[in-house]
Amino acid sequence: MTAPALSSHKTVLLVLSMLLAGGGQAQQAVQEPAGANSEPAKKLTWSLSHETWSLPGNERMGMVGGRVLMDVMPHLQLGVASYGAVRGERGGFITLGGEAQTRWPLGEQRDLVGGLFVGGGGGRDGRTLAGGGLMVRTHLGLEQQFGSGHRVGLGVSHVDFPDGRIRSTQPYLSYAYDFDSHLYGGWPERLNLGRSDRAWLSEQEFAVTGRHYQFARGVTRDDGVTPQHRSMQLLGAQWTGYLSPHWFVTLEAEGALGGQNAGYMQILPGLGYRLPLTAQQMLKLHASLGPAGGGGADTGGGTLTDVGVSWQVRVLPRQSLELTLSDVRAPSQSFHATSVGIKWVHHLQRPGGDSPADGLDTERLRMRLVNQTYRGASADWRCCYPDQRVENLGLQLDYMLSPASESRQWFLSGQGLAAYKGQAGAYMTGLVGAGVHQRLSGRWHAEAEALVGAAGGGGLRTGGGLVAQANAGLGYQFTPRLALLASVGRIQAVNDSFKANVLGVSAVYRFSALSVARP
Repeated sequence: MTAPALSSHKTVLLVLSMLLAGGGQAQQAVQEPAGANSEPAKKLTWSLSHETWSLPGNERMGMVGGRVLMDVMPHLQLGVASYGAVRGERGGFITLGGEAQTRWPLGEQRDLVGGLFVGGGGGRDGRTLAGGGLMVRTHLGLEQQFGSGHRVGLGVSHVDFPDGRIRSTQPYLSYAYDFDSHLYGGWPERLNLGRSDRAWLSEQEFAVTGRHYQFARGVTRDDGVTPQHRSMQLLGAQWTGYLSPHWFVTLEAEGALGGQNAGYMQILPGLGYRLPLTAQQMLKLHASLGPAGGGGADTGGGTLTDVGVSWQVRVLPRQSLELTLSDVRAPSQSFHATSVGIKWVHHLQRPGGDSPADGLDTERLRMRLVNQTYRGASADWRCCYPDQRVENLGLQLDYMLSPASESRQWFLSGQGLAAYKGQAGAYMTGLVGAGVHQRLSGRWHAEAEALVGAAGGGGLRTGGGLVAQANAGLGYQFTPRLALLASVGRIQAVNDSFKANVLGVSAVYRFSALSVARP
């Protein structure tokens, strides 16, 4: 099986087209029709896979893939995915992008699955192996269901970095779990829920995270000789879903923005247990395992463990402050640090009450599939190829703060992008911030946003990794759920020479999430 022979920009356009195709039929009205939404909640699939890539020079690299996919139409799922090294010699080799998957039943318990991933990234020696960073992965396999919503799979995948040197075909193993979500398409005024719809409503948390790593004595950089800088600061985001009042699963992603490890990134799925102390205080025990590395950090093949404890205090009805202490280490290498963290947590909780509608509210959100083009705004904005622009692909999630009826709406935002063209393979950025959406005449709207976060890798001179970005754009609302946004902006490092003008285009999808009603 071979990957499609597509140029970088044609591949990105294909992903944009898939998103638009899966968003539903065009409607005459821009706003959601008055009244309740009658559609069922979106089905989600969370899955993990493992495979081993063959690299030039008979080198092998074990990769773990994680993805969250949403049912958009019969037999088609779209979502976000990431692949990271956990075995070999290239810890920190991580990619991020969008994935489409089709599934066809072969019987009551067995499915034929096929999929396409398009994204960007890289890692250690990324410009040699990954080129511009564009990764295309196709897969075909069989999945067998067992239990309720659980599936295991076996198949063949093909990975291609068109601008680089990685082309590999290999078998893969997978595990998938299907579940009903809190998510509904569009921004309806209210939702029609029966009593059966409430059964799946579970508590969830979204958090902005900050960490300080204090490294143990004797930790070196990935050359095994140079001492590691004693500390590193990270910024990221975390999602937590509760399986019961006590047990939870979690997924967090963070990147370095301080210290001397610009380009370091970690993606850590985990499991934990929550113990109530008082009505407003919780104690959490948690353990995570996932891919990490880059920025010269000595994580070996890329496997990182994180075991710790957290103290969570409710400060507002929907927000909490959480302090964490954990032990972080790469089992096979010298990387070992004590982590002190702080999180600002937003709660989506299980509603109470006897009526199906009691206590329910909707959160309005947007998902943007983003392409951003960097053009250098300083002579030494990158170490190599200063005359080449850098193309980045990623996802942005917006949480709307203002009522839908207002013409001016404020929002909070987070984004993650990775380079796919411009000889900057391994460059990645993760930013958080806020913005404003202003409706204009007809279907047009204007937007502005300011973001800050971590960036590094690919030879871009980001110093310790702390960057700031500002964007302004003009958008057109094609349907109540789908829009296209074009933007211009500027990104630059706070403590180094990286400066670039940014041209962006985004496919925007509106959706809603259930939560407890505001008091």
